[in-house]
Amino acid sequence: MLTRRAALMGAAGAAALPVLAKAAKADSTTVHEAAAPVDLTSLKRIKRELVAPPFVHEHEQIAPGGPRIVEFEMKIIEKEIEVDRGAYLQGMTFDGSIPGPMMVVHEGDYVELTLINPPENMLQHNIDFHAATGALGGGALTLVNPGEKTVLRFKATRPGTFVYHCAPGGPMIPWHVASGMAGTIMVLPREGLSDHNGDPVKYDRVYYIGENEFYIPKDENGDYIRYEDVGESYPDTLEVMNGLIPSHVVFNGKVGALTGENAMKAKQGEKVLFVHSQANRDTRPHLIGGHGDLVWEAGKFNNVPDRDLETWFIRGGSAGAALYEFLQPGVYAYVNHNLIEAVNLGATAHVVVEGEWNNDLMEQVVAPTEYSGA
Repeated sequence: MLTRRAALMGAAGAAALPVLAKAAKADSTTVHEAAAPVDLTSLKRIKRELVAPPFVHEHEQIAPGGPRIVEFEMKIIEKEIEVDRGAYLQGMTFDGSIPGPMMVVHEGDYVELTLINPPENMLQHNIDFHAATGALGGGALTLVNPGEKTVLRFKATRPGTFVYHCAPGGPMIPWHVASGMAGTIMVLPREGLSDHNGDPVKYDRVYYIGENEFYIPKDENGDYIRYEDVGESYPDTLEVMNGLIPSHVVFNGKVGALTGENAMKAKQGEKVLFVHSQANRDTRPHLIGGHGDLVWEAGKFNNVPDRDLETWFIRGGSAGAALYEFLQPGVYAYVNHNLIEAVNLGATAHVVVEGEWNNDLMEQVVAPTEYSGA
């Protein structure tokens, strides 16, 4: 009898074959035999250590010189995640976090990713970079079984924020994405960001918010089901997913991931760049008490940013960026402004801002007093 792992591997392989295996074969024979290897020996190499969102690894906002090869290493980790009290997701992650870490390079740089699928995992995985140029975004060239690793290099030719996600083929694609396997890469213009007038803009802090919807099955009593492993969760999860009604809509992997002690921090007068992604559904970020001073709603820095937005739209399968200078101290709520999803399903974060209150911007003129209705 097949083990669950073997059965899942077989299902994943069967689903992937029509697209990924044939594409990989074509890439490795027709394309690669005809194309001469690229000589990049003259380019400088740098290694970046990825960090878990909402934080972003060290990087320069303005490119310090010519194009470089920027090396990243990312490990695929299948693990259980407590999304909310009593609600457990059999998650699939890039580097152990939902969303996967944000990578930052500059236009013209080469991204060189070592993707590792450890032997303890159950499933095939890969990575599709929306920022890459080439069929399947590198998906056909990065399909790895448990116990394998691969190296993909692509040239970052378009500036902006872009989603990456797992896409191993067929019904495995939505399952892997809805289980957490998505992240973002930011390709900065070599001269850095610019505003609507073309003047340079810098940020003091950058936070990455990855929004996910989860589909955690319930039993006949209405209680969330907890599974032994990712394979056991598949049939029930697929049924819930196909109903298109999520059990949770969250930022950074779970309810409250960016509130309380985990709230994002800022200081009065700082400009904060918020990068927001949703790999599967449309969403609408809103900063309660603040605005989007400059918003690249589609995430593409060659486009002139919108100004002074109250709420902006992130298309499913994309990432956007919004810059805001905090003018008042306090606790700001950063939400998906479908308020049902924000309040009832979990899509809320907080930004705690230090500073001195400015009554010219807002003031309580009269404190609450008794009102008789007369």
